[in-house]
Amino acid sequence: MKCPFCHNDDTQVLDTRVSEEGDAIRRRRRCNKCEKRFTTYERIELAMPYIVKKNGSRCDYDSSKLRASLMLALRKRPVSAPAIDSAIEHIEERLLASGEREILSVQVGELVMHELKRLDKIAYIRFASVYKSFEDVAEFRDMIDEFSPTAHPRKKTSKLV
Repeated sequence: MKCPFCHNDDTQVLDTRVSEEGDAIRRRRRCNKCEKRFTTYERIELAMPYIVKKNGSRCDYDSSKLRASLMLALRKRPVSAPAIDSAIEHIEERLLASGEREILSVQVGELVMHELKRLDKIAYIRFASVYKSFEDVAEFRDMIDEFSPTAHPRKKTSKLV
């Protein structure tokens, strides 16, 4: 550790303690050249991966965007705020656990879909319809059929004239 006063590389640790919050290590140091004392802190650095969008551009991970997407899908659905917070935590844990510096936005979308499927089926279908760019009713029907205990063919209904 360089001395902040004389920039000497030769410093000595005099005292080491865990911070009151328990999230950092505090070290008192002394420079062997200028004899001045200073304090350093050691903290865990958790860096979320960059998000690579479909067009190839990169942006910082933004938890408020994730929350907004979930809230839009869950609008007027009976899902508690703690359940939503938990889903966000699960997604963020998976992103951190990946160990990747960059992750495709498509992969984040899949994580969101997984959590929504667990939380609320309607919200899951809402999100999927936008995320997967549904173009007709048949795609909605196929998604809904995923949740039926036994997939059965739909009866053909007569068209109204």
